[in-house]
Amino acid sequence: MSAFDYSGTDNLEVMAEAANYNSFLGDLVRETIQSPACVVDFGAGIGTFARLLTVEGHRVLCVEPDQHQASSISELGLLVFHHLDDIPDESVDFIYTFNVLEHIEDDQEIITQFKRKLRFGGQVLIYVPAFPMLYSSMDRKVGHVRRYRRRDLVSKVEAAGLEISYARYADCLGFFASLVFKLAGNDAGDINRRALIAYDRLIFPVSRRLDWILGHYFGKNLIVRGFKA
Repeated sequence: MSAFDYSGTDNLEVMAEAANYNSFLGDLVRETIQSPACVVDFGAGIGTFARLLTVEGHRVLCVEPDQHQASSISELGLLVFHHLDDIPDESVDFIYTFNVLEHIEDDQEIITQFKRKLRFGGQVLIYVPAFPMLYSSMDRKVGHVRRYRRRDLVSKVEAAGLEISYARYADCLGFFASLVFKLAGNDAGDINRRALIAYDRLIFPVSRRLDWILGHYFGKNLIVRGFKA
């Protein structure tokens, strides 16, 4: 049931069917940037969100090291880089990354690079899997190095020299679904397409409403926003 952490993997085509989930992530971006901006999609996958933001008038620079996925992005007519270093310092207004940092050993270095790439006043949006206690066969299968506690990610963002504007957990019901998945002892860690779609259609909208109350305490994922002062 913890299928929503599969972004950035070979299951991106399946994740495209999670309409409510993808709409939620898109709204997270729109809540942060209203006017046309220069945006970095770090770990852009197959360009799902970059394509939508481009249509809405933003200049989107995709960072995607996977050659196959980078080719898919290029075929959409989007600009893609293999490394964040390829983007000039202090040149972008906004950076977002969805379910990517948990794959990277030195996540602190990446967050520090985010600060270098941002103009003053620029913002960053980070969305990652939460709570180490939920780490399961699914995490191992897709190459997750870690899951995050809020205080730990906030500390890393602050250590990079960014100010925190928002930090809350998301998908509180997904926390319990992930816990059940782990306790059930599924060693394969495979994504279940039917379960994903059912969760997206029936449970995720309810979970998002409950997040207004419970998101301060727990959730399957973690959202952190910061800015360069």
